[in-house]
Amino acid sequence: MLINQLDFAKMYQQHMQQAQRTRKEPEHWDKKARQMAQNCANPNDPYLLRFRELMDFTGAQTLLDVGCGPGSVSLCLANQFRSVIGIDYSGGMIEMANIRAKEMQLTNTHFEQLAWEDNWDQLPKVDISVASRSTLVDDLKAALLKLNRQTKLRVYTTHTINPTFIDENIIREIGRDVIQLPTYIYAVNILHQMGINPRVDFIKNPNRNGFDHFDAFADSVNWSLKNMTPEEMDKLRNYYNTQTASGKKIPYPSRDWAMVSWDVIDESELIL
Repeated sequence: MLINQLDFAKMYQQHMQQAQRTRKEPEHWDKKARQMAQNCANPNDPYLLRFRELMDFTGAQTLLDVGCGPGSVSLCLANQFRSVIGIDYSGGMIEMANIRAKEMQLTNTHFEQLAWEDNWDQLPKVDISVASRSTLVDDLKAALLKLNRQTKLRVYTTHTINPTFIDENIIREIGRDVIQLPTYIYAVNILHQMGINPRVDFIKNPNRNGFDHFDAFADSVNWSLKNMTPEEMDKLRNYYNTQTASGKKIPYPSRDWAMVSWDVIDESELIL
């Protein structure tokens, strides 16, 4: 089979099903909203600085931030636009974004509780749309098409580079199967098959030192894998002790991202 015979949109959906990735309910993110707002409030965050650096603001006055969370990207970019709209399916995230906008004394932002799957007809078309770390959706082609349809000039999205959020060796060490998630390469190929040739850049987080103690390491692993059993936690502690006894420091999980961006193409010219 040749590459042009592959249906990457369908393959992505099959990959998501095999990964047994379930959609988290808004309440899950509501509980995390305050902590995420604190973690993402730093305007000098390397991810935000690099994201901004990769954008072209020429001729743009309006912005849509899809899956905006607590407003990490939209508030960072607000001074570049006349009007900024952020949408997220978590009411808690929208509340935190509004609080932060008020604290920053911004008057050009509007945040609304809307999901990827909702009807966006009430939203105005914007010059630039962004979807930052919010693209692990059930139907990626539909999401990318929706962004292209809602935007006049340019779209910027970021996707995972690595198929797992923690080291696969750690997952195997505690006895779990490694479940790999779709990465940015699907977005590139889906857009290409639609007739859009995207640009790909990379946002790499600076390498930091590893975990200083087991509790922090265990919290990080449990955050990704969820609901670890006491037996799994014992195996994780043994792994940690073995690594640190030999002088190694377990590094923080890689949080590198791929930015997939493109100039908007009229839908009548796309291959759908």
